[in-house]
Amino acid sequence: MINYFAAEEEGGGSVIFPHVPEIIVGTIAFALLCFVLMKFVFPRMEETFRARVEAIEGGIKRAEEAQAEANQLLERYKEQLAEARTEAARIRDEARADATGIREDILAKAREESDRIIAAGRDALQTERQTIVRQLRTEIGSLAVDLAGRIVGESLEEEARRRGTVERFLQEIGDGDVAGAAGRR
Repeated sequence: MINYFAAEEEGGGSVIFPHVPEIIVGTIAFALLCFVLMKFVFPRMEETFRARVEAIEGGIKRAEEAQAEANQLLERYKEQLAEARTEAARIRDEARADATGIREDILAKAREESDRIIAAGRDALQTERQTIVRQLRTEIGSLAVDLAGRIVGESLEEEARRRGTVERFLQEIGDGDVAGAAGRR
């Protein structure tokens, strides 16, 4: 078995207990290393960490600001979209109202034109009727005089003209008093 305490006999000091000069040199080296670390390295590391933290916090802050700005823009766009929709609905309603007004105007003009055409047709028919009635009266008068002349056996044309017999007869027919005319004779 190995005796660790007995290492002094073989070549020097104990394995568990190092030499005092090694402890002193190790302690000085450790203190020097701690001093260099605390004086130069740790402050730089602290600055680097602080810069990273600030960069991260600044990035988060910028991201939050950008998010807030994006939300504001989104709200503005939503308002503009709502306004555009409202405007489109108003324009659509105006167009419908205009179309209805135009349609009513066109229908009114068509009715007026139709009434005018119907009135012109009625006037033309009335004129034509009066012309036909005059022609028929003339023919009926001539036929009546011819027929009466044949019945009596004489020509009654000149006498009918003098007396206006035909005109009175036609007047009575026009008045609807045919029965009265027949009763008077």
